[in-house]
Amino acid sequence: MNYTYILKCADDTLYCGWTNDLEKRLKAHNSGKGAKYTRSRLPVTLVYYEEFETSIEAQKREYQIKRLTRKQKLSLISCRNNNK
Repeated sequence: MNYTYILKCADDTLYCGWTNDLEKRLKAHNSGKGAKYTRSRLPVTLVYYEEFETSIEAQKREYQIKRLTRKQKLSLISCRNNNK
């Protein structure tokens, strides 16, 4: 399984990425071995994710989400969390 995810950083910024192992990737981010962007913004919290069959689908969705405004990303997170 592949995932597109959004993290909330300690400075209240959002980070979007993709992975094929969500738990391992979250641990990597929080240990300072994830993306350069998140290293200085620890700890990070997983606030949103979507599952995909292929890495190509996950990467395409990551690209779409990265093009959204912060307000649109927060709306996406809010809608997903309210539906759970």
